[in-house]
Amino acid sequence: MATTREWHLAARPHGEPVPGDFELVEVPVPEPADGQVVVRNVVMSVDPYMRGRMRSTPSYAPPWQVGEVMKGGAVGRVVASRAPELPEGSLVLTDAAWRETAVVDAAAATRLPAAEDVSPSWYLGVLGMPGLTAYAGLFRVGAFREGDDVFVSGAAGAVGSLVGQFARLRGAGRVVGSAGSPEKVAWLRDLGFTAAFSHRDGVARGLAEAAPDGIDLFFDNVGGDHLEAAVDALRVHGRAALCGAISGYNAVDPPPGPRNLFLMVGKRLTLRGFLVSDHADLRPEFTETVTGWLRSGDLVVRETVREGIEQAVPAFLDLLRGGNVGKMVVRLAPDPD
Repeated sequence: MATTREWHLAARPHGEPVPGDFELVEVPVPEPADGQVVVRNVVMSVDPYMRGRMRSTPSYAPPWQVGEVMKGGAVGRVVASRAPELPEGSLVLTDAAWRETAVVDAAAATRLPAAEDVSPSWYLGVLGMPGLTAYAGLFRVGAFREGDDVFVSGAAGAVGSLVGQFARLRGAGRVVGSAGSPEKVAWLRDLGFTAAFSHRDGVARGLAEAAPDGIDLFFDNVGGDHLEAAVDALRVHGRAALCGAISGYNAVDPPPGPRNLFLMVGKRLTLRGFLVSDHADLRPEFTETVTGWLRSGDLVVRETVREGIEQAVPAFLDLLRGGNVGKMVVRLAPDPD
């Protein structure tokens, strides 16, 4: 019987995950049943939300179970099929990451278009969940308006780098981004951000210098001191789209909340959390718009790529430490097509 390698959750971490919390195991690949396909994964995603799936407590995504294979977004080729709608050779998006080969129900796989100018990994990034997150968060949740001055935290990541570019392409006044290294700050400026600063030099100071007259809209991927600084900087009737709070994902104790939320009253601010899954109806509009920006060259995509399933856990741990520029992906095998 054929075998494959896959990552299992070996233990629930206390604080920052360590390599010993994961185990790479070899398992048999079962024969597909009627309505199933065998997928050889080409590329898989690692994402910040996965840290929450390592906890046993309830969250918006079900927890991974200790001793079982982990899950996440992956793009692969169908190499054996017992589902006529997904013949061999089909490129598919599944939730079967963290393994080289998977047997999945055809109903749980999305067939992707064959487009020579679209990398398979883009369906995990700019044309996938991070891209739709950026689009829905900025335009629907944040109610972006032309001329808005926008601040994006974690702006060099998969979501943040797209938010800033989307805002620029739709006529933002100023686009300000925070990042964690001089390289990332320089890249944000290359992307067309009006200003960028390192959060390691102080968020409140950096934002005050970059947007001395305040901001209209904040897109938050970090939480903590970034949210506190943004509340200070938001103008009357300012809005914030709260996407993530990676600064507290490894916290053992609850992190302190912003100390200035009383400003929400006088400024009449709107702070709104959201999940991308609530905005699936935007996908056709999002796909058409973003594909157009990609093909025109107006939108820049950058990926941090690791090679081989052995690198999946190191890539994930580096992601949580800010070791990526743009989308972090793990290439598992060459795409035969």
